Amino acid sequence: MHRPFRFGLQAFEGATADDWWATVARTEALGYSTLFTSDHYFGPGRISESTGHRPVDMAPLVSIAMAAAVTSTLRIGCRVFACDYHHPVVLAKETATLDLLSNGRLEVGLGAGWVRDEYDGLGIPMDSAGLRIARLAAFVDLLRAHWSGHQIEIDNDFVHVDGFAGRPLPAQPGGPPIMIGGGAPKVLGLAGRVADIVSLNFDNSSGRLGASSILSSGAEATQQKLQWIRDGAGDRFEDVEIEIGAYFVAVGPSASDQLDAMAARFGVTADEFASHPHALFGTVDQICDTLQTRRERYGISYVTVAQRYLEEFAPVVEALTGK
Repeated sequence: MHRPFRFGLQAFEGATADDWWATVARTEALGYSTLFTSDHYFGPGRISESTGHRPVDMAPLVSIAMAAAVTSTLRIGCRVFACDYHHPVVLAKETATLDLLSNGRLEVGLGAGWVRDEYDGLGIPMDSAGLRIARLAAFVDLLRAHWSGHQIEIDNDFVHVDGFAGRPLPAQPGGPPIMIGGGAPKVLGLAGRVADIVSLNFDNSSGRLGASSILSSGAEATQQKLQWIRDGAGDRFEDVEIEIGAYFVAVGPSASDQLDAMAARFGVTADEFASHPHALFGTVDQICDTLQTRRERYGISYVTVAQRYLEEFAPVVEALTGK
């Protein structure tokens, strides 16, 4: 039995209030499940230019809180909070409050951080990947302890908290679902072990987006990532929802031309790029068939597209969710 499809929209842009409100309203009206923000703090400039990452306009918690206030069915979240940018208790209390006030519509994405130039630009030390992933695991334990409402007593290498019980209690029993994503063995093993949603992503250990990270995330690599998740999850693997970002999208008559251009850009054939799990090119029917095939092959039922594809991708959302 396959999970039903869900579709998220990740919003980076919206430099004016009107832009943001329009995006929020259209995301809910078009049937998307979730509106995600991004936990990055750089605008245009050197960091964006050196990493290949688009500048980010809106701060995550405030913008999704405002989105929740003007919607009724849209789920909200951040894809994903970088643990190094937050105190765990502050993040736990903020997310519990947001889940309560949104009537249980929050999803909490957590990550170990990866944009080295952003760390440097913010003046934050960037530890080794192993330490950052261990800190991520400690954050998960703290958030769930805080959301339980019981007295908190945690003292380890990364979290030192005691003397109080977490308040408020989230609306969702046990707290919001936690999403963890990545593209390497340690973080995906952890995600399989502790997350409710696992996001398949590039291996971004270089700290930059580029051809190497993209081409290392093809069909065969995705199968390997799923095995790392299985290894971590064990018997609970069937309870884990698998999400992926569709970063390369073209819907409609010009899709084949855009596919050819994108494949040439990365030095692969059109057929190779069309099979890339993060790419969706074709008519609405073709993309629906592709997504159903990938759900069969990889178990992917949750797909997130970027804000720039909001309207273009909406017919696929309607076809596969009936909304």
